[in-house]
Amino acid sequence: MHSALQPVGPRAELIADLMLLFFAVSAVVYVIVIAFLVWAIMRARERAVQLGPAATAQADRKSKVAVGVGAALTVLTLAGLAASDFIVGAILRQPPADPLRVLVTGHQFWWEIEYDDPVPGNRLRTANELHIPVGRPVQLIFTSRDVIHSFWIPSAMGKMDLIPGRTTNEIIQVSQPGTFTGQCAEFCGFQHSKMRLTLHARPAEEFDAWRQRQLAPAREPQTQEARRGQQVFMQSSCILCHSVQGTAAAATVAPDLTHIASRRTIAAGSLPNTPSALASWVLDPQRIKPGSRMPASRLPPDDLSALVAYLTSLQ
Repeated sequence: MHSALQPVGPRAELIADLMLLFFAVSAVVYVIVIAFLVWAIMRARERAVQLGPAATAQADRKSKVAVGVGAALTVLTLAGLAASDFIVGAILRQPPADPLRVLVTGHQFWWEIEYDDPVPGNRLRTANELHIPVGRPVQLIFTSRDVIHSFWIPSAMGKMDLIPGRTTNEIIQVSQPGTFTGQCAEFCGFQHSKMRLTLHARPAEEFDAWRQRQLAPAREPQTQEARRGQQVFMQSSCILCHSVQGTAAAATVAPDLTHIASRRTIAAGSLPNTPSALASWVLDPQRIKPGSRMPASRLPPDDLSALVAYLTSLQ
């Protein structure tokens, strides 16, 4: 689902209702203006055949009255729309009680998502997939590491800019379970259109179970090929950017790979998370997503196969 016309939460419904109100008022105004335009054209033809200054003066007085009434109605309409926008904005700015705090950082061209917690060991870092509990308000705290991005999940919330050196925040709340898509809505570079994200709204118990699984360290490889793939990972340039909890890889430049196999997509929604797509991405990401920060990895076929076996085991 990727439509602001199909809201899935109370805050998104307010935005959708406001948009529909503006559209309805604009449509009515458009019809009225066209109707008066047609009437004015017809009246001009009638006046062309009328004679005498009296008729002309009377028509001018009627025109002035019509213009005055139209101007007054315009002011009232704009004031009403401005008031409705202000009211909705005031409602959306009200802080909810006990929200779940999630830090979202924009990168060229992926989303870093970190679940805040007063206990450092309970902080969870993932990428490009936002999991939230159904019915609970979630406070998203935004910033950017490079350029201005814009976080937008049309069916769940309005757009919010991510600005380097500043923090912005928005509340998101979803009333029904489901999976919803989002997109960067601010041109942020060559691969702006491939900076996607997925929102997973789950019942509270399912969300808690997911969070506990994500907090666990990476699984130890179970097969010989996966163990060899772990060695390839630890001895290659992968550890300069990525982290895998429970291993010596602790870089934070690129997405955390501790549970990469549990994600539906890779490369910020550019590819499905399948072994063949993962191999293609590791081998030559610039062919798939030119301009991304990930360099090509010229691994021999056996090493690449082993590395993919290791990554696909990280559930």
